[in-house]
Amino acid sequence: MRRWIRSWPTAVVLALLLLPGGAQAHEHRRVGAYDLTVGWAEEPPYAGQRNAVQVLVRDAAGHPVTDAGDTLAVQVIYGPARSGRLSLAPAAGRPGDYRAPLIPTRPGTYTFRLVGSIRGQRVDQSFTSSETTFDPVRDPQEIEFPAKDPSLGDLAARVERLTSRVESARSEARGAASASRRAQVLGVLGVLVGAAALGAATLRGRR
Repeated sequence: MRRWIRSWPTAVVLALLLLPGGAQAHEHRRVGAYDLTVGWAEEPPYAGQRNAVQVLVRDAAGHPVTDAGDTLAVQVIYGPARSGRLSLAPAAGRPGDYRAPLIPTRPGTYTFRLVGSIRGQRVDQSFTSSETTFDPVRDPQEIEFPAKDPSLGDLAARVERLTSRVESARSEARGAASASRRAQVLGVLGVLVGAAALGAATLRGRR
């Protein structure tokens, strides 16, 4: 009986993981006096699709912590890119469930850095997607049918390449225009010099 009482908070967390819409592939970690379960609200996550960072907070007895929304925030890290601190809002009808809306725009590995405090206890923990924690973001082409459209990331990369080519063409055009203007100026100067020489020769002939 005592063993069951001691383990029932863990059982509660496991039951929450199995609930519809609950955390199915999240990372669970004990931080001080609290249990944190972190991952994507919708899994698997796909690039360009609306999602959210999900954080479940329970105390040592397994009870949901319902007053951490104003004291916790999350920073999302992707490679060298770092977001600002995103606010965590309570999910309707799910005590202890906090979410920060996010649209991941690139497939790959994401890290969620949870910062702030829970009832006065400082928190600074990083959770990284992997095969054993929560899912990395996937390319939406994996599930597209009948045609596989380019992702937002692909379109952005194409626009960047096109912009670079346009700027290069503009630079070349400006260089060609500058050279043309110089040629025109030199041509006019040549005509003026020739005219002056011809006039001088004419004057000498008359003398």
